[in-house]
Amino acid sequence: MSVMKDKKADIVAVAKAARVSPSTVSRSFNHPKLVKPTTRKKIDSAVRRLGYIRNRAAQTIHGIRSGTIGLIVPTVDQAIFAELIQSFSEAVENLGFTILLASHGYSLDREYALTRKMLEHRVDGVALIGIDHSGDTYELLTQQSTPTILLWSYAEDAPFPCVGSDNYRAGWLIGEHIVSLGHRLVAAVFPPFNGNDRASQRFAGVTDALRAGGCEIPEYWRLETRYSVGAAKNAVIELVSSRHPPTAIVCGNDVLAWGALHALGRLGVNVPDDMTVTGIGDFHGSKDFEPSLTTVRIPARAIGAKAAESITSIIMREDSAPVGELFPPVLTTRATSASLSRNEHREKSD
Repeated sequence: MSVMKDKKADIVAVAKAARVSPSTVSRSFNHPKLVKPTTRKKIDSAVRRLGYIRNRAAQTIHGIRSGTIGLIVPTVDQAIFAELIQSFSEAVENLGFTILLASHGYSLDREYALTRKMLEHRVDGVALIGIDHSGDTYELLTQQSTPTILLWSYAEDAPFPCVGSDNYRAGWLIGEHIVSLGHRLVAAVFPPFNGNDRASQRFAGVTDALRAGGCEIPEYWRLETRYSVGAAKNAVIELVSSRHPPTAIVCGNDVLAWGALHALGRLGVNVPDDMTVTGIGDFHGSKDFEPSLTTVRIPARAIGAKAAESITSIIMREDSAPVGELFPPVLTTRATSASLSRNEHREKSD
């Protein structure tokens, strides 16, 4: 049976064990890029051996940053933000920080409450998804002079720097693609728009591009469902089972498109000969789906890495700190979209 040590290891003990100065240990934690990899390895070994834990609270009291960045996302239930969170977390860690993660369930009121809690925990910065947030959230972050970055969506006139893509353009690319294939009977499966600027912008892009090509999505084919493969599957089964189904289904993201493909497979509808299906996002797995999904690529990992670089630079007040950056969406045509074939006569008769 082991006996507990009378005194917990401190930074001086770590420095002695690693045969470096206490300032080098501190620098290894706060500015790892300034310390040689071999030295960091010795310090890490000493930390593990002694069981040393940094006293973040004491550091904050003395004016030293906490080394924590708050990341608040709408959901962690689906694959929607998984790559973004992973990339942001890895890049932040490499820069000497850690993340405090929370989700608000697409409630901007809850997002405000979580932002307050993050600030109470003395995070050094806050990262939010999208551009549409409550006035209270924006005002709170401004009042507290909190370094803030907005991820996933991009707008030059946003209150804080943005690192993300153009969701309207992503929707436009899909709508333009559908029109170019000759489809005029088009349905849309999107998540609820409340508290979700990404979905509303994508839908606006889709409908504007379709309208430019002489196509309108009827109200009864504008389906809203939560971000769920099962929910999308049920919605599409009901849609396609009607007497006059569409020839193309545009989905607000890849998760909903996966549900649509499952539904069509269950009903024996051939994709893409009988039905074209598209997504947005190009999530991990969409390329390997059978058939592989036509979608718009939004580079989640690149966005996450760049956002981490930007927010840490803002926190460190680097003069040449990179700020916002636009990652243009790219149409990725695969096996779930095709021009009209035997469905063409149905459109003419309708």
